[in-house]
Amino acid sequence: MAKDTEVLSDPDNASFDAAWKDVRADEDIQFANISPEPPKPPPEWWTDFLDWLGDVLAPIAELLVAGWPVLKIILLILLAAGILALLWVIISPYWQDWRSKLPEQEEEWRPDEAAARRLLEEADALAEKGQFDEAAHLLLFRSIEDIEKRRPDLLRPSDTSREIETFDSLPETARVMFAVIADHVERGIFAATPIGEAGWTASRNAYGEFALTETWRKAKVSSR
Repeated sequence: MAKDTEVLSDPDNASFDAAWKDVRADEDIQFANISPEPPKPPPEWWTDFLDWLGDVLAPIAELLVAGWPVLKIILLILLAAGILALLWVIISPYWQDWRSKLPEQEEEWRPDEAAARRLLEEADALAEKGQFDEAAHLLLFRSIEDIEKRRPDLLRPSDTSREIETFDSLPETARVMFAVIADHVERGIFAATPIGEAGWTASRNAYGEFALTETWRKAKVSSR
């Protein structure tokens, strides 16, 4: 009993009890268990909307499920196409740079041999009559016509023979031969110097090299 009396008379215990009573007496602190109120049901219009949306999407969902094997393949193809497109965007500048450093492509370009021989026969007939200027003119004009027929985008009405012989679209050897004919013809026109038999022979040989040998077979596929 002595010990119990000491515990009850302990001032620390008395202070704790008093503090506990003060806490319990504070109405701002909740000690009782309170059940939360159930949530209010959603408005009827929202429930109706969800029901309607479910009815609309249900067939679509069923269709997607049924067609998923095909849809999966389509999606994979689109993914692969997107990856390839991205790679092309990345690689394209390097590809173009590499292409620009390659030698220019060439195409076979040669006048019809039979037509060229007929032209030479016609020009020879003029030369036999001493009409060397007319014969050389004929070779020049037919050469220009052949160029225009094969490359209609290359020539302009204002182009002169001197300009034509500088076109990169013509093979180099053909340009040189064309220049020989043009030089004799222009001297006859502007310098009033008759072409003569020597000039005609040089022009004829030039056209033969120009049209009847391999020099005309390769023409660069490029602009001027």
